[in-house]
Amino acid sequence: MTTLNKLKKKWDIDSNWGVFCVLLTFSLAGMSIVFVRKPIFHVLGVDKHTPLIIKIILYLLIVFPTYQINLLIWGTLLGQFRFFWAKEKKLWRWIGVKVG
Repeated sequence: MTTLNKLKKKWDIDSNWGVFCVLLTFSLAGMSIVFVRKPIFHVLGVDKHTPLIIKIILYLLIVFPTYQINLLIWGTLLGQFRFFWAKEKKLWRWIGVKVG
């Protein structure tokens, strides 16, 4: 079984195009967060002298949720909203947040 077929089975996706769109969504969301993080950290005054623990806390409070939103935005644009919404609900439930 090829890697592509394993992903299709794991993610319950019927087509190669669907797998491509999911992978592209992950890539675009990851690249987008770079452009979001830098200005936000700059506005908050985070630089190379900021203690690591502060950077980690800010990352978890700001960057992580922003990445999740980016997944939904890019997933919607690429026709994969249902896939990413299901993943988001599962993630937030695991964290302990009630999601509809």
